[in-house]
Amino acid sequence: MPKIIDHEKQKEKIAEATWRVIQREGLEGATVRKIAKESGLSMGSMRHYFSSQSQLFVFSMELINSKAEKRINSMHLFSAGPTIEDIRRVLLQLLPLDEERKLETAVWLSFSAKSLSDPELQALAGRFYDILYDALKLVLDSLISLNLAKPDLDKEIEAERLCALIDGLGYHCVMRPDQITPVMIESVLMHHLESLCNSKEKK
Repeated sequence: MPKIIDHEKQKEKIAEATWRVIQREGLEGATVRKIAKESGLSMGSMRHYFSSQSQLFVFSMELINSKAEKRINSMHLFSAGPTIEDIRRVLLQLLPLDEERKLETAVWLSFSAKSLSDPELQALAGRFYDILYDALKLVLDSLISLNLAKPDLDKEIEAERLCALIDGLGYHCVMRPDQITPVMIESVLMHHLESLCNSKEKK
């Protein structure tokens, strides 16, 4: 019997191969031929899944967004006895602190640079920030509902600040790993969270 191939799984496998090539050689070096070789496919087989390099790049960036969204949706923000530590743990999941997330972030940064002149990639970059922003508003809602937040906290402004912090820490974690260590990231994140809370909750 002929082997049954899951079309979507194969496309994801090719996209992940695309990430690895981009990480090694940059976006300019990520030719379809190199990606086909990384995927273990012929050029003809590649064209069966993606008709152009542009289509492949769009799908590869979409997959990063999809993985980020699934990661966020799978988080159980609060179990029994929620505390600021639970919130810190959730926010750390949004940062590139393991090899999988480092790869995704590094590739996403490459796509983001290209998105400045590519409207389709630009829309995907915007979608990523929408996902992140919505997740951070939920975190702030939780701080408020748990009576951890300062009474005068402005949720819209603080969501923007927290989004900028997560975005910046992710960038520096990938670009300056020797200086911006996981310990430093946790310290900065915890300091920021404490600044959002009532003084009695800063423990």
